[in-house]
Amino acid sequence: MKAEKKTNVFPQTLHDAIKYFADEDRALDFMKAIRWPDGVVKCPCCGSTDVSFLSTRRIWKCKNAHEKRQFSVKVGTVLEDSPIGLDKWLCGFWLIANAKNGISSYELHRAIGVTQKTAWFMLHRIRLSMQDGSVERMKGTVEADETFIGGLRANMHKNKREQRKATGSTGMTPVMGLLERNTPDRHSRVRVKVIKNTRKGELQTQVREHVEKGSEVFTDQHLSYMGLSDEYAHQFIDHSECYVKGRVHTNGLENFWALLKRGIHGTYVNVEPFHLFRYLDEQAFRFNERKDNDAGRFVKVVSRITGKGLRYAKLIGKDGDGLLKPSWATTWMMRDILFGME
Repeated sequence: MKAEKKTNVFPQTLHDAIKYFADEDRALDFMKAIRWPDGVVKCPCCGSTDVSFLSTRRIWKCKNAHEKRQFSVKVGTVLEDSPIGLDKWLCGFWLIANAKNGISSYELHRAIGVTQKTAWFMLHRIRLSMQDGSVERMKGTVEADETFIGGLRANMHKNKREQRKATGSTGMTPVMGLLERNTPDRHSRVRVKVIKNTRKGELQTQVREHVEKGSEVFTDQHLSYMGLSDEYAHQFIDHSECYVKGRVHTNGLENFWALLKRGIHGTYVNVEPFHLFRYLDEQAFRFNERKDNDAGRFVKVVSRITGKGLRYAKLIGKDGDGLLKPSWATTWMMRDILFGME
């Protein structure tokens, strides 16, 4: 009896998670609780709760007459239309949520027994669920900085170097970062975004959009930040002189850039600009949830799967918008709003 009780404890390590979610019924119950937190299963098309469970196939069937009456727990999530079992999906979530430097598609394909192409698609779907989507503005003391992601000209093949004769950041992708420093009730958190350029209009627009007026804003000596003092307590540090002057520095963001680039250069090696924002979401999630344990990070990323979807055509830049069909995503979200808040 004691051994049986121990197996029902929610896993705290990867080893425990593999054994725990190997039970299909247990994995389904976990996903059901994530998908319908109130415990009431609803049809994703019509919002009806009058559904029956087909135990042999582990899916539900709506009793109302309409198209797509049968649905699984994956419908209306980033897992939709995936033939991969929940046991492998949940292990993938655990691995990427807790790998400090990320996990490559080749490593995932070897770890859970899927093709590399499938693993790559799975990882991008999981990164989609890592997106914060918060509209809450940062406040208090905020650091602002920018960096460039891309290969160095010196490391390129001769043919590539000839195409890119310029040095420095030319041809690289600019990324803007904001970091809200520690407060008594919350540790520091970041928000990162791919931007068009590092000119004044672009950088200051990001600061004014995501930081509350009246907050302290610390930057480096970049001229594009000059002019923020009209709405913020703006101070800057001149890196040609020093890197810290009292409380004025951007070392928090420099730490995040180091983690980001270590993952990109060490694990992923090469990231296309088209997909860069997805890798930013991944690293920002792990950084913001760093104080939690492995199980906590896992639950948080899985809890964000609903109402999101990614099609392979969108992922590779071909035909299709890459979004869930209205009857399966938009309708589901609207129905959940209407029926889930009664």
